[in-house]
Amino acid sequence: MSEIVVRPARAEDRDAIRAMTLGAYAEYATLLPQAWEGYRANIVAALARPAPARQVVATRAGAIVGAVLLYPSSPVPGRAGRAAVPEVRLLAVTPAARGQGIGEALMRDCIEQARAGGHPALTLHTTAFMQAALRLYGRLGFVRAPELDLEVAPGVVVTGHRLDFARAGQSPYHTKPGATKPGA
Repeated sequence: MSEIVVRPARAEDRDAIRAMTLGAYAEYATLLPQAWEGYRANIVAALARPAPARQVVATRAGAIVGAVLLYPSSPVPGRAGRAAVPEVRLLAVTPAARGQGIGEALMRDCIEQARAGGHPALTLHTTAFMQAALRLYGRLGFVRAPELDLEVAPGVVVTGHRLDFARAGQSPYHTKPGATKPGA
C-alpha cells in the first residue's frame, strides 16, 4: 500500500474533495431523513468556499482519500467571555480507506496547526451516530463540551468536543505526527 501524504488542498482538488466528502457522508442520509438535504447543502456550500478555513487533504498514490477543514479562531456570537479557538469541520475519509489512519493523520495536522498558532484548545462538533469519529476524537484527547452543543434541526443535536492542549500534553497519545504510542 502506498504512503499517505497530508497536504494543503489546491484549487484543482475542489471537485475531488466534494465528491469524496459527499461519498463519505452519504451513509448518514438514512439516519437523518428529515435533515439530510439541508445537511448535504451545508456540506456543498462549505466546500465550495472553504475560506477562511485551512483545507487539508490526505492522498494515496495521488488520489484524495480524506479531507478536513480547520477554521481559525473567531469571536463566538452569544458566548461573551469564552475564548475563541480553532474548529475542525467536515473530517471525511473515503469508505474504502477507513481504518488506515487517514482520519487520525488529518486530525493530527489540525492539532499541530492549532498548537503552532498558540491556541489553548481545538474544538469540533459531531453526532452520536458517528461512532468511529467519536472513538478517534477520544483517542486524541477530545472531551465532551456540552456548552458547545448545537441543535441544528428539530431533534438533531451536534455535540461539542474540545481538546485542551495543556491537559492533552499529559497524555501519552498526544505525540507529534508520525510518532508511535508508548508500548506500540
